[in-house]
Amino acid sequence: MPTALEPQLFDKLEEALKDVMDPELGVNIVDLGLIYDLSWDDEHDALVISMTLTSAGCPLTDVIEEQVGESLDGLVERFRINWVWMPPWGPERITDDGRDMMRAIGFSI
Repeated sequence: MPTALEPQLFDKLEEALKDVMDPELGVNIVDLGLIYDLSWDDEHDALVISMTLTSAGCPLTDVIEEQVGESLDGLVERFRINWVWMPPWGPERITDDGRDMMRAIGFSI
């Protein structure tokens, strides 16, 4: 069973993940609401990132995984992404900052 992260580490990791941009929308994965959970795996030696994508058929998962690895460098030794499709992502998950970013690049949201 995954173990919750201590709040200070959670905040650090979440902030680092804001460097990961959705390749199609140009907004970070945190403010898009793609991150569902951050926790330790059963052995407590790898970060488990439960996240989704804006569409299940996204061909750019490798790009996102690479960016995630770069953003977490120096913060965790190992991580894995647990791709989650339920509940499906929807625009209601976008943060206020994410909405501002999307408006700035021309989306009407």
